Amino acid sequence: MATSISVRRTFTYAFTGAYLVALFLSVFDRQMLWLLLLIVPLHLVFLYNIRQAKHSLLRNYPLLGYLRYFFESIRPEFRQYFFESDTDGKPFSRRQRSIVYQRAKNVRETVPFGMHSNSLEVGYEWIAHTMFPVHVKANDLRVTVGSSRCKQPYSASIYNISAMSYGSLSKTAITALSAGAKLGKFAHNTGEGGVSPYHIEGGGDLIWQIGTGYFGCRDKNGNFDESLFQEQVAHPHIKMVEIKLSQGAKPGHGGILPGAKNTPEIAAIRKVEPYTTVASPPGHSAFSDQFTMLLFIEKLRVLSGGKPIGIKLCIGNKQEFERLCQEMMHNRIYPDFITIDGAEGGTGAAPLEFTDSLGMPLYDALAFAQTILRKYGLREEIKLVAAGKIITGVDIIKAVSLGADICYSARGMMFALGCIQALHCDSGRCPVGIATQDKNLYQGLDVADKRVRVANFHGNTIKSTIEVMEACGFDSLGRISPDKIFRRVEHGRNMSFKELYFSKNSTHTDISRNYVLN
Repeated sequence: MATSISVRRTFTYAFTGAYLVALFLSVFDRQMLWLLLLIVPLHLVFLYNIRQAKHSLLRNYPLLGYLRYFFESIRPEFRQYFFESDTDGKPFSRRQRSIVYQRAKNVRETVPFGMHSNSLEVGYEWIAHTMFPVHVKANDLRVTVGSSRCKQPYSASIYNISAMSYGSLSKTAITALSAGAKLGKFAHNTGEGGVSPYHIEGGGDLIWQIGTGYFGCRDKNGNFDESLFQEQVAHPHIKMVEIKLSQGAKPGHGGILPGAKNTPEIAAIRKVEPYTTVASPPGHSAFSDQFTMLLFIEKLRVLSGGKPIGIKLCIGNKQEFERLCQEMMHNRIYPDFITIDGAEGGTGAAPLEFTDSLGMPLYDALAFAQTILRKYGLREEIKLVAAGKIITGVDIIKAVSLGADICYSARGMMFALGCIQALHCDSGRCPVGIATQDKNLYQGLDVADKRVRVANFHGNTIKSTIEVMEACGFDSLGRISPDKIFRRVEHGRNMSFKELYFSKNSTHTDISRNYVLN
């Protein structure tokens, strides 16, 4: 405290002396009056801060305290540009970001002078390759989604754009993603914000996600509206429907659309009143348990004319998921696909406790879902979709080895659009025009250029996946096995994914997944 008092005294003496000097010099030179224009504002800031009670730092250090706020504001940029190594960045390292940029731009993606990872540290993972590489006959990897109750099955790429709503992302970003999906012949999940004109404008295949707010198919009271759903789902671009139960970044947590952001355009898309605050509750009002959820799935299947209907969740309570499978087996009603969102999934904004401490990580959740679905004889009816930091061919192969049929990527596709991981997603000030509604920012994102980059990233990632499969002896997706992928669990000891994620009594055998290689 004595130090802060001495600082205030020093500044007081300094301002007093500066006033006197400036006044004295202005007698001889009128231009010195400009000095007062600098001193007076600083002195006013000084006087205000020593009297305010909100910020203790500025009260004790009325001017020098601002240096702390300044350096804190540029800390992420300094860390990323000057101090961060190629492998320790969070949530994605520079090495991960670079491979997406290179593939999106269709430029050289080779790595010089060997690996950067420490192969001796605990957690290091690798895939066992073969002495006799095989040839995958296809240049594309696709999976047919649709159970025996589905009338309009969809041939999906194994790698697609994960859920990101218009409103969270800009209109140019959404259009570029959809257009990239069309160019690369893969699918684009709309996110729970509804089907916007920009999803349609891009022309790509759409997976319409319906959350607890029922945006795009809700009545005035926020309940599910059958007629609005039937009208929207009939659009030819909509190939599948995904009912969102929860997401990895904030499982069990709803959201709020502030009235200020609820513009007439957003309101028209979401079927809400403009400029009103709209809540997405944590749970659904159309169903309340496993059985009624299955009835809701069947209702959507009928209303959609037999399009694939699925659910998305971050697994938490294992008993609840097993109970769901029991109801499926008993009633012979099941979703066409289940999207497993890992707790490591991302979003523009989420509470710290939910982001860091709730939900099951992707690998554990995939293996659990695979085991339970096979236990109840449901695996051939239901496809598993994996989401959670999947951006390379090896990521895809690891997910497939644990049961995934299809993979999603959100942040990988954002990097393809030009995301620099500035970590301003929740501020509305995304510097590259992706996660913002500021026209001055999103106009800088050129749709014609970025759609090509999105398609390039997808195509080159599929190509990389095939190359790794060939090197490891997997001539088809169904051949990818968890006993060929290893992790160092302690010094001198390694375990395969089969040993780590499946019990000793589990016989993880290949199952029919209806893979179609084109």
